[in-house]
Amino acid sequence: MRLIDQYGEAHGIVTREAALERATSAGLDLVEIAADAEPPVVKIVDVGKLKYQKQKQRAEQRRKQKVIEIKEIKLRPNIDIHDYEVKMRSAKRFLEEGDKVKVTLRFRGREMAHPELGMKVLDRVRDELDVIAKVESSPRFEGRQMVMVIAPR
Repeated sequence: MRLIDQYGEAHGIVTREAALERATSAGLDLVEIAADAEPPVVKIVDVGKLKYQKQKQRAEQRRKQKVIEIKEIKLRPNIDIHDYEVKMRSAKRFLEEGDKVKVTLRFRGREMAHPELGMKVLDRVRDELDVIAKVESSPRFEGRQMVMVIAPR
């Protein structure tokens, strides 16, 4: 087997007994690094320290990971200008934080007879957020509401 010592220096091909002897004399463990290599590669290391470093590495990766949430904004087809602007400010803030935004447009009663009004509102939302976001799923009906998902660019 090919031996690498605790300092990272290669010692060439040695027997299993010789590798174990070197590891015990150093007071460390012999760990197989690449089993499917020809010949197998072993390294003299402290197993406890190795496990600790791997655990730290995994924790670091989890910490750097950004979890994308889906925030929802609910609108109506005949929404007032000021209410619309307030909802857009919220949507922009969510997108800048890196979250996706689900825009839900709810129809009530006779509003269902005019889905084109809902499409106008969703088109307006799409056009206004076009600079900072892209449409991930275009507007579609789900029962009495139209739904559109927008993701940050």
